[in-house]
Amino acid sequence: MKTFIRIVILGPLAIVIVALAVVNNQTVTLVLDPFNPAAPFFALTVPLYAVFFATLAIGVLIGGVGSWFGQGHVRRAARQSRREADRLKAEVERHRSDDRPDTLSIGGPNVA
Repeated sequence: MKTFIRIVILGPLAIVIVALAVVNNQTVTLVLDPFNPAAPFFALTVPLYAVFFATLAIGVLIGGVGSWFGQGHVRRAARQSRREADRLKAEVERHRSDDRPDTLSIGGPNVA
């Protein structure tokens, strides 16, 4: 089932990506010097689809880092809960290993 869903989703996505790359294969000059565009310090000539895909990849990376930082409090709470659970498990095991009976018997009103 997973394979079928991957084929249904990734197949058309791959076709769109290849079509985008084929249609936008003209070269563009990427100038990274906003102060002197006539004689730039650094200019790079690349296909237009490479600019699209690089921008997309950088956006995904920035979004992933942002969500990772945004969910830091959730990871911190999970770590604290895990430590607390481990501490409580160790305490339960320590109490079970004592020479005490497993059950507590409470005497009724006629117990002397």
